[in-house]
Amino acid sequence: MRVLISGASGLVGTEVAAQLRAAGHEPIRLVRRKSVSQDEVEWNPSTGYLTPGVIETVDAVVNLAGATTGKIPWTSTYKKEIIQSRLDSTKTLVDAMQNTKKRPKVFVSGSASGIYGDRGDDLLTENEPKGKGFLSDLAYQWEQEALKAPADVRVVLVRTTMVMSRTLGALGRLLPLIKLGIGGPLGKGKQWWAWISLKDEAAAIIHLINTESASGAFNLTAPEFATCKDVVDSLGKALHRPTILAVPSFALKLLLGEAATELLLCSQKMSADRLVASGFKFQHPTLKQGADWVVSKNVGLCCNTCAYTLFLTSTVIRSPNQLTV
Repeated sequence: MRVLISGASGLVGTEVAAQLRAAGHEPIRLVRRKSVSQDEVEWNPSTGYLTPGVIETVDAVVNLAGATTGKIPWTSTYKKEIIQSRLDSTKTLVDAMQNTKKRPKVFVSGSASGIYGDRGDDLLTENEPKGKGFLSDLAYQWEQEALKAPADVRVVLVRTTMVMSRTLGALGRLLPLIKLGIGGPLGKGKQWWAWISLKDEAAAIIHLINTESASGAFNLTAPEFATCKDVVDSLGKALHRPTILAVPSFALKLLLGEAATELLLCSQKMSADRLVASGFKFQHPTLKQGADWVVSKNVGLCCNTCAYTLFLTSTVIRSPNQLTV
């Protein structure tokens, strides 16, 4: 199976490609430069360019490209970039599918838990309406663009949440801080944080590619619910360190503005029932398993929104204006 991947250099895209390759498939990475290897294809979504003929050669397309929501502050200019990067990438792929008769069988397109907004203790299934706020509007627009794919292409929308990873990335400073005993919950710590391990995130995407009955939105989240405090405490326990240094909400809002409310303090209790019902088997279904796997290689926790690292790197180490994600 040949799978075309946008955002292939990112955390999730890299793992998807690795798992596909390990299973004997052929991942093809979209790059914004001249291709230099057989597994690369040039494109430029800002102009709508995709190397001619490539879409006819693949069995599936995975769309994960988009400017990070983790870059702070969210200026009006950068918010436009966040939105447009996702819409341009998705439109470029959808247009390519529409303009050929030989199409991929399935289009797996990114989305995010942000579509639900701040929902308190509500149980969030894929049937819930969109919420309020910038990230909700962003995810909704992203999904609507993907749904413009041709009718004979199966469309799957993967609503990704916090991804626990072994790799040092945007959240690479999390574990060192907890090791020093200066980690703790954000705000009251009672807000629900949906989470999933990187291994399960990529495996779920591949599972949805292979499951012909799967279409529409899927929450990519582990089946065990957890609050912000639960997540931080589980990492602390895995590292045998206290996690009592809470950061008040007002401090987060002062430092990070709108991003604090939408990335860190919002509550999203997402259900994994639809993914489980599709036949997916989690490697790390419990928070303890996820946390133990993360710390076993002495690395960090990464989030598709880069939320937690933003707090850790900005409030503890440096000012938000110095952040690069």
